[in-house]
Amino acid sequence: MKYLYYPGCSLKGTNRAYEESVLAAFQALDLEVEELEDWNCCGATAYMAVDEMKSFALAARNLALAERQSKADGPTLIAPCSGCYLVLSKTQHYLEEYSEVSRTIDGALQAAQLNYTRKVHVRHPLDILINEIGVQTIAQRVRQPLAGLKVACYYGCQIVRPYAAFDDQVNPTTMDRLIRALGAETVDWPLKTRCCGGSLMGTLQEVGVPLSYILLKEAQKRGADVVATACPLCQFNLECYQDKMSRQFKERIEIPIVYFTQLLGLALGVPERRLGMHRLLVPFHLLHLRAARGGAHAHA
Repeated sequence: MKYLYYPGCSLKGTNRAYEESVLAAFQALDLEVEELEDWNCCGATAYMAVDEMKSFALAARNLALAERQSKADGPTLIAPCSGCYLVLSKTQHYLEEYSEVSRTIDGALQAAQLNYTRKVHVRHPLDILINEIGVQTIAQRVRQPLAGLKVACYYGCQIVRPYAAFDDQVNPTTMDRLIRALGAETVDWPLKTRCCGGSLMGTLQEVGVPLSYILLKEAQKRGADVVATACPLCQFNLECYQDKMSRQFKERIEIPIVYFTQLLGLALGVPERRLGMHRLLVPFHLLHLRAARGGAHAHA
């Protein structure tokens, strides 16, 4: 099966490592991915706050393009970014549930010579990996088990809220199950869906920084070696402000923040550079090698 892939703005820019690791890991699992042609911004960030209808129009254009590009009846559009995944999903719900929105957006699409018949399935990579490929199949493909590594799986607040299409809103487990299939240990922590501060990092840092600090402090307290996330903004907030957190709270906060697809790729034997590991500001590769040696020694 061929999946259409919607990168969104972040994965082509500051969060390039997410795109690199998604594509490399999917290739290692023999999953065929084709990028959506002529895609545009999903309509997240300022659009949703300033003019919700314009946001829906932007998202709907991507959905219409997916229908036009795919030959399948009911194509799957993969959206790795949590914000993109949420806005595309929300647009679909509003088109189905609110006739006024549906009429307005259909009119906007027609003006652009496009048509959307509501057949696209917007899905997150975690959904594909767990519910189509399956943890047993992935475990069988592991070439470099992540034995000895303790991972705090951080979902953020968008991929399961408000629409829990493939996981539980309160206690999601898909990433945990995937990481355990790679040979690593997942820590039990209660903050896996708590907000990291989101866009407040760029507007009200006095509010945003403590929110991220609480997450990282708890992950360290629970013995995590690394935090794995599925959101570009979460990854940025949790990684880039660790020095500021350390100064503000007068304690050392230093823990790698990686994408779950980077850990998946490592376990599948994909070279680190293809996964964008060199782009991390808090290095992870030495920690991974140390954990792998410890796991191998314990196994022996």
